[in-house]
Amino acid sequence: MTNFKQLNLIQPIEHALKDAGYQVPTEIQQNTIPLVLQGKDVLGCAQTGTGKTAAFAIPILQKLHATSKASGIRALVLTPTRELALQIEESFNDYGKYLKIPCLAIFGGVPQGKQVATLKRGVNVLIATPGRLLDLHQQGFVKLGGIEVLVLDEADHMLDLGFVNDVKKILTKIPAKRQTLFFSATMPATIRKFAHSILHQPAEVSVTPVSSVAQTVRQSVFFVEKKEKTELLIQLLSNKVISRTLVFTRTKHGADKLVRQLAKSGIHAAAIHGNKSQNARQKALNDFKSNRINILVATDIAARGIDIDELPHVVNYELPNVPETYVHRIGRTGRAGKDGIAVSFCDLEQRSELGDIQKLIGFNIPVKNKMEDFRQAVNL
Repeated sequence: MTNFKQLNLIQPIEHALKDAGYQVPTEIQQNTIPLVLQGKDVLGCAQTGTGKTAAFAIPILQKLHATSKASGIRALVLTPTRELALQIEESFNDYGKYLKIPCLAIFGGVPQGKQVATLKRGVNVLIATPGRLLDLHQQGFVKLGGIEVLVLDEADHMLDLGFVNDVKKILTKIPAKRQTLFFSATMPATIRKFAHSILHQPAEVSVTPVSSVAQTVRQSVFFVEKKEKTELLIQLLSNKVISRTLVFTRTKHGADKLVRQLAKSGIHAAAIHGNKSQNARQKALNDFKSNRINILVATDIAARGIDIDELPHVVNYELPNVPETYVHRIGRTGRAGKDGIAVSFCDLEQRSELGDIQKLIGFNIPVKNKMEDFRQAVNL
């Protein structure tokens, strides 16, 4: 098995990876890092949880360190959500902790003052959501003429959110001669066509197809009436063996309502979704990561940026209506070889969604009786 030493990484990065507890590169890292270091364009099909951020952040840091050119923005990472932008910034800072390569995440929904002040001090790696980037560029705070590497991360999600025109505008403002890395969790014809319009003879890397679920995730489903779901969830979360848990709802309103219902039963939880202020979302995430709260209730879009190494439990309070989303949701647990548990609630109206999910993953999810011992239900 390849280790990080065999990828010809410089000592400061190796040292930082060791500090972070990384021992062996994931498949996407093993395949992508050498290609990026060789200067090739990359078309990567990889979902969240495969170690994709490190696959582009590590070689970008190494390349920038090797050529100490003039200051200014030399690498640009475009990403669809604020949470993801912050997560990527954190990763660049972790892997580059022994290098002097300033990084910054910029995104909307917060005052621009702090972001502008940091830009003025000088940044080499800029991680941005498209709207805020265009806004600050138009105001003259962001100069894009020195970009050497462009990364489009979660491209399918970016296009789903309607950012395609913003991305096209940004492409007209950066040098045509550059290295481009394009990552998407899914690769339908529209995404592939768009990718090939901006990539130059790309090397293709594909890992963990969207239909596959890590072997380390133990799945189960409860058939339960809609009105009984909250009571079932309270019983489940009241079990002392249940630790940190991410609960998925379909709607923002549903997430808030569920947090209120849990509070009435003495269960402290926080909601994270698009209607929350950036500060509220960040506080909820930080509290969850540091175990100040054990229950986080999230909608799918808000959860795309949640990257937590040790997350033992995921609960689908409501099944998603897109089968691939189920794979994304439960892919948040059982990472890096650790065991994970995914419990889904299915009411009568959602039986067809369950059928579509089982068809996609090629597996009949074991059914649990809601009256049976909950310790057994979560396989603990």
